[in-house]
Amino acid sequence: MTEQYSNEPMLEMFIFETNQLIEQLEQSILSSEQSSCYTQPAINEIFRMMHTIKGSSAMMMFENITSLTHSVEDLFYYLREEKPQNVDCSALSDLVLEGVDFIKVEMEKIKNGDNADGDAFALIDNIKVFLSKLKQSNASSKIAEVKEHTVIQKQQYYISPEKLKTSIPKNVFKAVIYFEEGCEMENIRAFAIVHKLKDFADELFYVPEDIIDNDESEGVIKREGFKVFLKTDSSYEKIYELLMQTVFLKDLEISEVESDELKQFSGVEQEVPDHHSITPSLHNQGKKEDGEESKDIQTASTQQSIISVAVAKLDKLMDLAGEMVIAEAMVIQNPDLNGLELGNFQKAARQLNKITSEMQDMVMSIRMVPVATTFHKMHRIVRDMSKKLGKEINLRLIGEETEVDKNIVEHISDPLMHLIRNSIDHGIEPPEDRQINGKLQAGTVTLEARNAGSDVLIIVKDDGKGLNKEKILQKARENDLLHKPENEMSDKEIYSLIFLPGFSTKEDVSEFSGRGVGMDVVTKNIGTVGGSVSVGSIEGIGTTVTLKIPLTLAIIDGMNIKVGNSCYTIPILSIKESFRPKDNDIITDPDGNEMIMVRGQCYPILRLHEYYAVKTDITEFTKGILIMVEAESKVLCIFADELLGQQQVVVKVLPNYIKNTRKISGLSGCTLLGDGSISLILDVGGLV
Repeated sequence: MTEQYSNEPMLEMFIFETNQLIEQLEQSILSSEQSSCYTQPAINEIFRMMHTIKGSSAMMMFENITSLTHSVEDLFYYLREEKPQNVDCSALSDLVLEGVDFIKVEMEKIKNGDNADGDAFALIDNIKVFLSKLKQSNASSKIAEVKEHTVIQKQQYYISPEKLKTSIPKNVFKAVIYFEEGCEMENIRAFAIVHKLKDFADELFYVPEDIIDNDESEGVIKREGFKVFLKTDSSYEKIYELLMQTVFLKDLEISEVESDELKQFSGVEQEVPDHHSITPSLHNQGKKEDGEESKDIQTASTQQSIISVAVAKLDKLMDLAGEMVIAEAMVIQNPDLNGLELGNFQKAARQLNKITSEMQDMVMSIRMVPVATTFHKMHRIVRDMSKKLGKEINLRLIGEETEVDKNIVEHISDPLMHLIRNSIDHGIEPPEDRQINGKLQAGTVTLEARNAGSDVLIIVKDDGKGLNKEKILQKARENDLLHKPENEMSDKEIYSLIFLPGFSTKEDVSEFSGRGVGMDVVTKNIGTVGGSVSVGSIEGIGTTVTLKIPLTLAIIDGMNIKVGNSCYTIPILSIKESFRPKDNDIITDPDGNEMIMVRGQCYPILRLHEYYAVKTDITEFTKGILIMVEAESKVLCIFADELLGQQQVVVKVLPNYIKNTRKISGLSGCTLLGDGSISLILDVGGLV
């Protein structure tokens, strides 16, 4: 890409738009394949998306992407215009998806700052061969008639090259381009249009002139459109097609002006009277009056209600909201206020707390995105694996509108991919085996998301053969992966062995599995965002893997507790109750472990001062307090000196020397309290 187009905002916009179009394109292809073949609306949609990608990549000078999308566009143009009957839809989908994969790789290179130097010639040749065969197999009298008509049209307008140089008069056009509302950087987009037209124009003027140097030109283009005046030997059709490739084009008006009037527009902002209009504007397809058309444009501008915002800005906004929560706590809990009766201050503090909480909730809601995009990506994996493994698989999506934090969505894509692949490769049996076992020939993989308090549950379920406990234990014994005697392990613990690094029950190494990599990626990625993984299975019926992930990682409601001079925070949602026990409630088992009897149930006790070696004078249960916490259906009673109170806390990452050097377990992060001291946030799941 040339230096002229190394403009970062423009490149970012190109990457964002193209990635969105690629996702839509992939979904459209997969939907068409599932509904037997390509409908006319689907063909039109794919043609439009390829046309847009072609135009934007040509503008950014990524020639390999432009060439590939142009060949796909040619293919779908033929499908759209000729409507052939004998189309191999599966082969067509394979071709287009190969093209999509190529563009994905190139986009990744562009994103990483590398050269987009992929070779698309083989793909283009395959598409041309497919198109050629399609034309041959669908040859008919109708096509012959159309071809004959086309030849006549060409003869009618044919002019020899010798005459072309001298006899064709120069055309003078005025074009007014309107961009879509909210597309941003209108002046840069206008500059791209000028750059594209320079190769076709003998003379070229535009209003406003200072589109690069003057930031106010962006506002002028938004209000009045971008006006271009050019003298060219190109036809109207050529210029119209060129301008129609503009990304985020909302409206295009082209009219012809007299040749001797062109000079007055050089450097002067002046309206040009339309002598005769070549074509109606882009949206004026019906019989509308001028007043109605302008009214429509005005209405469209008032309906813009969604804008795109960079994730980095949202991250910064979240950090600022967190700092505001800390600053509020520092003001309200200031030690200098102890013992003072300040009625007005307390009233103002409550109002501040209300506003802070609402603002924090709003920031959180802005960051929330549905898991639908991630879920829909799995259709492609299911489709490819089904074809290669010779299995019939249906993917069922439930709760795809469930929302989680943007940063968390990025961490669950890889785990879901590995779980889906594992279900298809290991879980779902071949069609003949399923029929023998009285199952439907087509297997079903269900991907479900639902809210559970402050967590989101993502469930991957298949109706395959289930997990074989004996086979798992045998493999674990061979690889020395058992951490306790087999007879003491529950079914859940045995099934969880499949998530250990290097574990695989597959005898043969294939394209999809057998190397012992993949399932440990699931626990690693989910653990990174403070989530957990559990697996359940019934042999012969199927397997269910449940990912439990937090809605957000930024701000939580916590209960602060004190142990000696140290302070700890327990997430409120993990706490069942807190109480001060009596001596006769405490039980000691034969191994010396302390337990407490609560309403006829025994629960283990964890003394935090012993676990973290904290000095404290309160070691008797009757002088301290027990906090009953629960994680993954297991209950634990934590013994502490006292409760300090509930508070919203901002979760900060643990310093590296604690995570890597000290290897202290049971901690998920830390936070800053109102008096400036640090409180460690307990990981209840780890402690349990």
